[in-house]
Amino acid sequence: MARHRPSLPIPGIAAGLRAAWRDGYGLGDLRHDVMAGVTVGTVAVPLSMALAIATGVPPQHGLYTAIVAGVLIALTGGSRVNVSGPTAAFVVILFPIVQQYGLGGLLIATMMAGMILVVLGITGMGRLIQYVPYPVVLGFTAGIAVVIAVLQVPDFLGLQVGQLGEHFVDNLGRIAVSLPTLDPLELGIGAFTLGVLLLWPRLRLPVPAPLVGLVAGALAAYGANLWLAGSGAEVETIASRFTWSADGTTGSGIPPIAPSFVAPWRLPGADGESLVLDFALIRALLGPAFAIAMLGAIESLLCAVVSDGLTRTRHDPNAELIGQGLGNIVAPLFGGITATAAIARTATNIRSGARSPIAAVVHALVVLLAVVALAGLLGLVPMAALAALLFIVAWNMSEARHFLHTLRSAPPGDVAILVTCFTLTVLFDMVLAVAVGIGLAAALFIRRMSLLTQTQRVDTEAHGAIDALPDAVALYDINGPLFFGAAEKALTSLHLVAPRVRVVILDMHDVPSMDGTAIVALKALIDEMHREGVALVLVGLPTRILVKLRRAGIRRTVGRLTWCRELAHARRVARRWLGEEVTRRHPPRRPESGLYSQGAGRDSGT
Repeated sequence: MARHRPSLPIPGIAAGLRAAWRDGYGLGDLRHDVMAGVTVGTVAVPLSMALAIATGVPPQHGLYTAIVAGVLIALTGGSRVNVSGPTAAFVVILFPIVQQYGLGGLLIATMMAGMILVVLGITGMGRLIQYVPYPVVLGFTAGIAVVIAVLQVPDFLGLQVGQLGEHFVDNLGRIAVSLPTLDPLELGIGAFTLGVLLLWPRLRLPVPAPLVGLVAGALAAYGANLWLAGSGAEVETIASRFTWSADGTTGSGIPPIAPSFVAPWRLPGADGESLVLDFALIRALLGPAFAIAMLGAIESLLCAVVSDGLTRTRHDPNAELIGQGLGNIVAPLFGGITATAAIARTATNIRSGARSPIAAVVHALVVLLAVVALAGLLGLVPMAALAALLFIVAWNMSEARHFLHTLRSAPPGDVAILVTCFTLTVLFDMVLAVAVGIGLAAALFIRRMSLLTQTQRVDTEAHGAIDALPDAVALYDINGPLFFGAAEKALTSLHLVAPRVRVVILDMHDVPSMDGTAIVALKALIDEMHREGVALVLVGLPTRILVKLRRAGIRRTVGRLTWCRELAHARRVARRWLGEEVTRRHPPRRPESGLYSQGAGRDSGT
């Protein structure tokens, strides 16, 4: 009869929706979800436009992202209350892609990232993403916030800076050179909007501050443009900067039509010409797609953890990755850019009473209604007001208080990782920052773990679990995991046993794991001791480690090597081996200059 092979467990989709339904869902929950969805939708409209513009694409693509990806991820993901759409964290990754490959390249990279996310979810990698160290996350998010804020300076000040590039230092230089072109009118609109955004939350009114701020900014810009009509000066708005063309119809601002199917590879690249979808393009976009997928996974799962803490629920990380992947595969086919769970919108959703993914679906419908019915009014929003909104987003994202607190209170190693990730994100890119940060964090972890692994000679007369041993038997206690960072350090001291020692007992009850490096080091130690006529008894190793030793060719040999469960058994084995050795011809005494000639502690020289 054929043996049954267990198949790889594949996480189910829509875990969040199924969990909400399983706990009981009624009309009261639906009312809460509708109210929460309307609130989050009004917040998502200005944010989606602002983040799309910051990425380097027309604002409607951010709105399409909130509509398509917002619905699909909510219904297929693993969290009950996550709200997905364009987020500020992606600006530093997506902006260079748009500069090099245009809108079409960005949408193709997003679809590739979605496929990677689905694979990560199916293979159960959701749990591993959660182990990214906090200093790494805080460092690159604070760095992203700085980059976003700097990119908004030209619109906020009305500078004639031209097209910004990919590199922070170059952009900073261009902004500094263009400061003489500052437009006081644009600065006034931006400062007015920023003031409203900062002061409105203090009134504790239910209307979201982003909506109030942009409406106030739009009214101020409309009044200023009427007052300046005919003078040649005007406040720049979405309608004055962006134009659109669809089905033979053209217009300015945002097209008043719902998202429709579009092939990303038929959209223009950076040079304005249609892309050629071939292996060379896929290979070129593979690196950016991987970066998008990693950041999307990290941010989505962090958002799910935050929402779990606020709602006392549990998300399915692998199902969430699958949902995020599906959303990012489908959204580009309708003009949407990269989407991920947004912490600020999710927190607003929870505070507004959301109970299930239905709230995120309602949020997407609100955005759709705004596109279809209010596109003309959305075009009146001034660019300086959007820049002011993104200043607030960047400030909230930077977590400045946590950043400064970590600098003051964290261990030096964590501070070094934080500063390194922050600096690399600002000066180079987030991918390099995360890679270096995780590498440094891993090295720091290895160092800390190696300091915890120790080998000590045990005084058997004072040991409660074993009687006094003969002078020819030495007992050592190893504590901590034996891996490549600690194995050599832990086993080196065993080379310094006294010349008269014939049997070494290693108490390994407190060794939870051994890697390949430790096994090789142990095998080398066994061979050296055998050449010097010293036997070795291993005590307390779990079965799984003993299986590894057997696979590595380390096997029991009478009078040379064995392993026991308890120290009492090891003591009897050692005494028996010593007795058998006495009956045999006694081997010649080792020279004092040999490998084991130098004693340690009270055995030295005796």
